[in-house]
Amino acid sequence: MGFAHDYADAIMHRGRVPMEPVDFVPDWADRPRDAKFYPGAETLPLPEPEPGSGEGVFTLPLLSGMLRDSYGLTGRRLGVQANTDLAALPHYTHANWSRGTASGGGLYPVGVYWVAGPGGPLLPGVYHYAPHRHGLRRLLTGEVGAEVRGALGAGFPDSGQYCQYLVLSVKYWQNAFKYNNFSFHAVSMDVGTVLQTWRLWARERGLRIAPALWFDEERLARLLGVVPHEEGIFAVVPLEWESGAAPALPPSAPVAPAPAVRHRDAERSRTVLTFETAGRIHAATLGRAEDRPVPGALDAAAAGPPAGGAPVSLPRAAPPVREVTAALRARRSSFGRFDATRAVAPDRLAAVLADCAAATVGSEAEGPDGARLTALYVFVNHVEGVEPGAYAYDPDGHALRLVVPGPPGPFLQRNYFLSNYNLEQAGAVLVPTVRTAAVLDAVGDRGYRLVGATVGAVAQTFYTSAAAHDLGAGVALGFDNISYAEELGLTGTDEAALLIMLLGHERPRPADFRHEIA
Repeated sequence: MGFAHDYADAIMHRGRVPMEPVDFVPDWADRPRDAKFYPGAETLPLPEPEPGSGEGVFTLPLLSGMLRDSYGLTGRRLGVQANTDLAALPHYTHANWSRGTASGGGLYPVGVYWVAGPGGPLLPGVYHYAPHRHGLRRLLTGEVGAEVRGALGAGFPDSGQYCQYLVLSVKYWQNAFKYNNFSFHAVSMDVGTVLQTWRLWARERGLRIAPALWFDEERLARLLGVVPHEEGIFAVVPLEWESGAAPALPPSAPVAPAPAVRHRDAERSRTVLTFETAGRIHAATLGRAEDRPVPGALDAAAAGPPAGGAPVSLPRAAPPVREVTAALRARRSSFGRFDATRAVAPDRLAAVLADCAAATVGSEAEGPDGARLTALYVFVNHVEGVEPGAYAYDPDGHALRLVVPGPPGPFLQRNYFLSNYNLEQAGAVLVPTVRTAAVLDAVGDRGYRLVGATVGAVAQTFYTSAAAHDLGAGVALGFDNISYAEELGLTGTDEAALLIMLLGHERPRPADFRHEIA
């Protein structure tokens, strides 16, 4: 077994055996920027997004819309809520900006690069998305798509047809300054939330997002000019571009000297710390194209049949009241605003469950008809017509199966570490599980990034679906994973509960501030 097994076990037990360093306190005064900054690099503004579909191919206005609706700043958070950052929000230097994509701790450490090839609207080269300016910073000029194709390897499907690529990276310090060794787990999920936002956004417009997670990571790190142990390359997303793109050259071996970005990110923190465990899991999960799983490799890690008793049928899923883009704009964490006096309608719960059960990363390891990696459990507090208790969700039968009878509120609150939610007030708490050890056994340590991305994709789907059905939502990592395994009867299995997702109505007329009209 590789180190990823040890790291996964430490994550699961951290509620009872704290991860080192146990006395760590973030230095908020010396925190890093929440986006990379390249001084001296030219920033090109992106055009206004265009409405309508893309007829199966991307254009620059469509790419602009996808970037804005996922990682761009779309508003300012000033609502009165129960999170610990409330007192700082009115100060502009501590402003919390809303984005379509969720992020652990609101830190947004994912960097988006566009490796632009011939036939596109910009000069070929490497560009970095600047979310605060909704623009592209030009970091390198010249055709370097062969480097990306070479990193993907000859075994990547249809690699010769693409000229445009988005590359997702994570600068670890942007998250580790707060979460230290836990950070790798958190950022793996952040990558999944970005990918799933893109997949939901693109699907609504007839576009396709199919990321690659297995490639020669160090070759891409060299191209982007990043230090491999400081910044991980997590995903490559080929884009099908509008007609007129030149045919791509086949993958090639590295050339000498290899092309590389010379601009360097300017770090704001005066002191940058490294964490041994986080560094080890990064090294253990480094990608290589030749390690790409063969089709069907993940079948052995598929979620098992739902546990529990006789099925409790759910009604047909309610139709959404918002389309995807509007739901991404409306998405927020409810932070203490749930209202137990308004029970959730069962057809809305059914819709959110069905959406979450269908969520996948869509990577080359899974394939379009690959095995379902996640299972869902539901702690029902206040749902019309459903008795309180813990249930397993049966996606094929669209039903709930009772696992533990009785109101779950005391268990939920007792095993939550933070003070920003009263879990009993939520209508339901959804818990996705993944057979983490089975995934690692099937595809190796790199599979840990797939596990994190998969759970992140479920979380982003949850937020988007909840907003689409006019429900409040919140996702949390601060709970005792082992207690959930014991409560749901998962002890002795390899199912790992990695998130809790709170769903319900918010209190009417909450206090808020309309910054856009101030």
